[in-house]
Amino acid sequence: MKIGIAKETQIEEKRVPLTPAGVYNLVRAGHQVYVEEGAGLGSSFTDEAYYVVGAKHASSPQELYEKADIIVKVMPPDEKEAALVKKSQIIFSFFQPNIRSAKAFRTLLNRKAYTFGTDLMTLPDKSYPVLVAMSEIAGRMLPQIAGRYLETTNQGRGILLGGGPGVPSASVVILGGGTVGTSAARAFLGLGCQVYVLDNDLSALRRIDKLYDRRVITMMANPYEIEKVARFSDVLIGAVHVTGERTPKIVARDIVMEMKEGAVVIDYSIDHGGCFETSRATTLSNPVYIEHGVIHYCVPNVLSSVARSASHALNHVTLGLVMEVAAWGLDESLARQPNYQKGLLTYNGVCTHQGLADILGIESVVPATIIVPESKN
Repeated sequence: MKIGIAKETQIEEKRVPLTPAGVYNLVRAGHQVYVEEGAGLGSSFTDEAYYVVGAKHASSPQELYEKADIIVKVMPPDEKEAALVKKSQIIFSFFQPNIRSAKAFRTLLNRKAYTFGTDLMTLPDKSYPVLVAMSEIAGRMLPQIAGRYLETTNQGRGILLGGGPGVPSASVVILGGGTVGTSAARAFLGLGCQVYVLDNDLSALRRIDKLYDRRVITMMANPYEIEKVARFSDVLIGAVHVTGERTPKIVARDIVMEMKEGAVVIDYSIDHGGCFETSRATTLSNPVYIEHGVIHYCVPNVLSSVARSASHALNHVTLGLVMEVAAWGLDESLARQPNYQKGLLTYNGVCTHQGLADILGIESVVPATIIVPESKN
């Protein structure tokens, strides 16, 4: 198959879904790979690095979409990109409906493209490989962000995360015990912080309690406990995620108003709407704002600040998905790997994901009812 790697158009999105190492494997497997000019530069991968391993040059989005059977992206196509999509073209990208207009998704439907939300696709063990990979990186980098904005030079409380002899460390509260929360807890613990993790799933709290040998304080994520911990937290992190849906607002404005002046809120859930009533999306070039005396960091594509590391992690999981479909074809792959169907958004003009259907106000169809693998023809 002919596979195209698109250059991201979203402001400050610097990641690339496939690195030169991934392209090398695709070319070795007999596929043709086209790379849009400059696609990897944000992650410090030059065009030449792709050409050396066998990729071909595409000078524009128009050329790329015209030549490729499969388009691989980080962010979903915007309206201009969606208009370039051909009938039966396969698109791999994140879903993230909060950052794209309904018009872009309707165009993909009308074009009768096959589109996947890679962050929704699962493995047989029901894990989300793309989501887990990005969440692991995010959790590890959250202390960098928190420490920076706790500094007095950034109007923070002037607190060193790990404290020192006779000096208290920062109190860090993490809302959500999933991959981001678990990874962040490890990173903050390693710096000597006092770490609290709240979740409404008791089994998740048990797992974290055991994993960190009871060094993390675990609590149920109900309104009473959230309000209590918010008052004394120096750093409050929103790591709430509901797959394929908008994030619920679990931290009310009144709670933020009771937080310490100069405390830091990091809403990692902002790409799905955010879990704080006071959250609004920011950018890497202007990442924070202060509301009710609290510093808010709400960057949807936060991992673009560590774009090269994030791209390596993304490549590791995206490559397998693309290789499967490129080798077996769409329907056969979906039959062989039925867990991939969870990430199927549109199929030949039909909406196959309930979350997208709700956004567009249309009906959705269960993928298994319309997929016909070649082996059954």
